[in-house]
Amino acid sequence: MHLDPFSHEFHDDPYPVYRWLRDNAPCYRNEELGFFALSRYEDVLEASQQPVLYSSAEGTMVESLDTRALLPMMIFMDPPDHDVQRKLVSRAFTPRAITELEPFVRATAVECLEPLVENGGGDFVEEFSAILPMNVIMELLGVPNADRNTLRHWMDATLDRLEEPPYIPDHAIEAMGKTGAYWAELVADKRAHPDNGFVSKLCRAEITGDDGVPARLTDREVIGFASLIGSAGTETLTKLLANAAVLFRRNPAEWQKVLDDPAKIPGAIEETLRFWPPSQYQGRVLTDDVTAHGVEMPKGSRVLLLTAAGNRDEREYPGADVFDVERDTHVALGFGYGLHFCLGAALARLEGRIGLEEFARCFPHYEIDEENVRRVHMSNVHGFASVPFSAA
Repeated sequence: MHLDPFSHEFHDDPYPVYRWLRDNAPCYRNEELGFFALSRYEDVLEASQQPVLYSSAEGTMVESLDTRALLPMMIFMDPPDHDVQRKLVSRAFTPRAITELEPFVRATAVECLEPLVENGGGDFVEEFSAILPMNVIMELLGVPNADRNTLRHWMDATLDRLEEPPYIPDHAIEAMGKTGAYWAELVADKRAHPDNGFVSKLCRAEITGDDGVPARLTDREVIGFASLIGSAGTETLTKLLANAAVLFRRNPAEWQKVLDDPAKIPGAIEETLRFWPPSQYQGRVLTDDVTAHGVEMPKGSRVLLLTAAGNRDEREYPGADVFDVERDTHVALGFGYGLHFCLGAALARLEGRIGLEEFARCFPHYEIDEENVRRVHMSNVHGFASVPFSAA
């Protein structure tokens, strides 16, 4: 069996491929695209805890990136640079800061759902799961309301991929330019007219260098932060909630458990992350030779850590292919693990919980138009672009 991360068939259902890899080629080599892949839970977990050996400095996708030519982003950094950047930005995502957001997140979810209730349904993605996280993260960043949806569509487009070389379509490259230009204009505006948004706070932030001298972030560094937080803050939750909506419709007994006991919703979010994670894998480059399952991976090799495959590993999860909202707690891979664990995981979990609570309140019974459900075709992001639904 062949692992082609760009194929439509793989995006539609990667899990048969993952099962074959775990059982037959736990350290897999794709000669055509030039990467190795680790698919078993134990291997992915171990590699995720070795960020120096499994480096992120050349990008986190299948395709190798010249990250020096890109905006500086901590997901493309190794220690110690990564640690300095993460310490700075993590101040906005403390447990207290996230908890304080709950009333705003709930009000935003209710506002999204009200017209859907009036219309008896709509598009779950375009009218709810994309709008909720977009408004939350862009409110935090200080993006004007009138710009948000246009910016979201540009950020979506940057991730689009083709099934054949060159893989990155022209419109994705064009969207990258538009997104970067927008963030540059916003940063310039925030420097001139500071507010309480996170971009303004980054403009004022100081980092102490190795020489002990404090320095402000450059415009490129602030733009890199804004671009990363804006994209990650919308993409993950957009896909997670839509995945949950489809999964629950296909597993009505699990949905009934949530309706009967809303306290099960946090577990439902975790199970959705395990069963259909928005982020399927993380690309790394080896800084030394590694041998796994008898396969030699030379220094400089690109390795995919298939977190979504690890999530379905029967060696770790009994009944791994069963969607079970009451599954025991576990060390999850859905938000990554180790040094590069998703900084916004707590916010995504909060938004996911509140999003499901409010959707269940408004639409305890719903149907999905399966014939017109449409998936995205992106790099390492899997999920739905459109999920038409109606009240039942």
